[in-house]
Amino acid sequence: MRIVGGSLRGLKLAELGEGDLAAHLRPTTDRVRESIFNLLVNGSHGNPVPGARVLDLFAGTGALGLEALSRGAARVAFVDEGTRARALIRANVERARAMGATDLWRRDATRLGQNRGAGFTLVFLDPPYGQGRGEAAIASALAGGWIAPGAMIVWEESRPPVVPAPLVQIDQRRYGDSIVTLARMPDA
Repeated sequence: MRIVGGSLRGLKLAELGEGDLAAHLRPTTDRVRESIFNLLVNGSHGNPVPGARVLDLFAGTGALGLEALSRGAARVAFVDEGTRARALIRANVERARAMGATDLWRRDATRLGQNRGAGFTLVFLDPPYGQGRGEAAIASALAGGWIAPGAMIVWEESRPPVVPAPLVQIDQRRYGDSIVTLARMPDA
């Protein structure tokens, strides 16, 4: 796995191999990550990446959040409760020399609690496939004030997710076994 664009383009990330199914680690492939960022950057909805405050839920290896940093995001908060995932994220943040622009939280993404800071303007959501945890995490993020007005949500799943109000689905694409859904939080 490598960062596919931006200032860190070509940076090799820590190896996971084919994934760690026991830990529910299934990294987004370079090709799908590149497609996601092409949708974000070139879409008719405006490029949400430059200056973004990014929330990477079920962060896994941290590749999506680091890709956003590479492309101009201001800060990334990685959320994962898995020990193996957090070790990979720490290793990848160190490789990217991004310690000053990242936070790593050991937390269940489906029970985020109340956000004590500013809302996030770009949210990546890559839950274990087929378990309904994405819907629970989005409900938790909305209830806790984690999602800023006008924020973009990028949701990767094995099936089309149920996008809850007030979020509005704006695009959906299939890449192999993955379905990527883009949704937007209405402006205040």
